[in-house]
Amino acid sequence: MADFDTIIIGAGPGGYVAAIRAAQLGLKVACVEGRETLGGTCLNVGCIPSKALLHATHMLHETHENFEKMGLMAAAPKVDWAKMQAYKADVVGQNTKGIEFLFKKNKITWLKGWATIPAPGQVKVGDEVHGAKNIVVATGSEASSLPGVTVDEETVVTSTGALTLGRIPKTMVVIGAGVIGLEMGSVYARLGTEVTVVEYLDAITPGMDAEVAKAFQRILQKQGLKFVLGAAVQSVARGKKGATVTWKLKKDDSEAKLDAEIVLVATGRKPFTVGLGLEALGVEMGPRGTVKTNDHFQTNVKGLYAIGDAIAGPMLAHKAEDEGMAVAEILAGRHGHVNYGVIPGVIYTTPEVANVGQTEEQLKGEGRAYKVGKFPFMGNARAKAVFQAEGFVKIIADAATDRILGAHIIGPAAGDLIHEVCVAMEFGASAQDLALTCHAHPTWSEAVREAALACGDGAIHA
Repeated sequence: MADFDTIIIGAGPGGYVAAIRAAQLGLKVACVEGRETLGGTCLNVGCIPSKALLHATHMLHETHENFEKMGLMAAAPKVDWAKMQAYKADVVGQNTKGIEFLFKKNKITWLKGWATIPAPGQVKVGDEVHGAKNIVVATGSEASSLPGVTVDEETVVTSTGALTLGRIPKTMVVIGAGVIGLEMGSVYARLGTEVTVVEYLDAITPGMDAEVAKAFQRILQKQGLKFVLGAAVQSVARGKKGATVTWKLKKDDSEAKLDAEIVLVATGRKPFTVGLGLEALGVEMGPRGTVKTNDHFQTNVKGLYAIGDAIAGPMLAHKAEDEGMAVAEILAGRHGHVNYGVIPGVIYTTPEVANVGQTEEQLKGEGRAYKVGKFPFMGNARAKAVFQAEGFVKIIADAATDRILGAHIIGPAAGDLIHEVCVAMEFGASAQDLALTCHAHPTWSEAVREAALACGDGAIHA
């Protein structure tokens, strides 16, 4: 029995980051991973491959829509789907090899296989049982489906199947207007697919600032996506040429159906903890299959911890990474900390959508006095120069103290711009602090400063 200070189960963003940080802090670390490559869902069949396809199809869109405007006179490129898939695979391969290199560099033992926890302090992989002072469950999540809907990853697919379709479909129904559904729907819409998004709620992107969500839907509709909102899917029936999606509208109980070559089920994700043996250990579980932990990521079983998608909170790779670093610090006898009030969210469509902190709807519900500063990208010189002037920056600050409470951006590079607000919030900054900080011209980031100015005496360019 090989002994380790820490065994981490799962090599996704939470697990591999926890392993590296723990090794850096002097612990003897092993990481269990059943896939052939490291990086988990995010790197192999999630965040990274989807961003490759989003980038490729955005470039295609630019050639069709904007090249001629800039004097770039050439025939629009044809899509070689096989080459685009190869490009995506190469991007994934470079990243997985990078993590494997980091494991070797930090002397982390990769236990290849699927893990069970037969007893506290023990992890079984294959026929071998390994001992550890502490065990961290970082097993991530898997796509969830709807009752009665059978996923075959060929005609009825999750995001995993949508990334590797054998051909570009003529029609697609996306069930769920969340991040995954809209990103993948955007990819195929740019490739010429007729995409219809069916959503149970009356608005897209649940939990997003309502004003941003409305603007986002209008922009996506201009890009060709169709939306059916307030619709409860009743069934998905496979046929010879695809599948038929049937739904009922909640407002009047009327029924409708639509045929499509491909149906993408994007109804969220659920913790992947099946087969670990947690029930037999008596591990206390939380809502929706999460592992229940305290503020130090400990379960009720001594020496057993959990992080990432396996526990409560937003299922985001960067949230898992933060928890991975924090739990490693704790196991090394230090103080690990995650500020859950400053975790950004990003949708990588074009334009991008990003948010951090609270929405107006949340603050109204709390009865809290606040003020809003907004600035449209139409007033930003850099955005207009690159044909990305749709959208705006919205900063929300406390009415009395001016402390920044949240920010919501729809526009170019929103996923990068949000982070100066994150840093400001981490330091408890006011909107005025942001407004008084010099921003280079011409940059997209000036729109953030202008929104901060709008929280006070007013933006300059609006």
